[in-house]
Amino acid sequence: MLEEDHRPWGYYRVLEDAPNHKVKRIVVRPGERLSLQKHLRRREHWFIVEGEAVVTRNTEEIHLSAGQHVDIPEGAAHRIKNPGDRELVFVEVQTGDYFGEDDIARLEDDYGRT
Repeated sequence: MLEEDHRPWGYYRVLEDAPNHKVKRIVVRPGERLSLQKHLRRREHWFIVEGEAVVTRNTEEIHLSAGQHVDIPEGAAHRIKNPGDRELVFVEVQTGDYFGEDDIARLEDDYGRT
């Protein structure tokens, strides 16, 4: 079984970690959201598997549901929120040249991690 990495908003599992990409399954609890953040060395593709999502990408607000997806360019300010009353599940595919958790520049955070 893959190990879960728990955060204040939910948890994720790394499904694949390769030199040129990383894949995560991410679960966001109802009413929670990730920090508003940027990455300098990767871009992300989010595919919604279950639930509803509100994605902030720079100045855009994008509403998504199961089967829909969004691309997050390198350097874009972004976050995802679960506005629903059940878990939001999405798959994140990262591409770029570095995938470490220290490539996160937090701009805003509900949990005091900026």
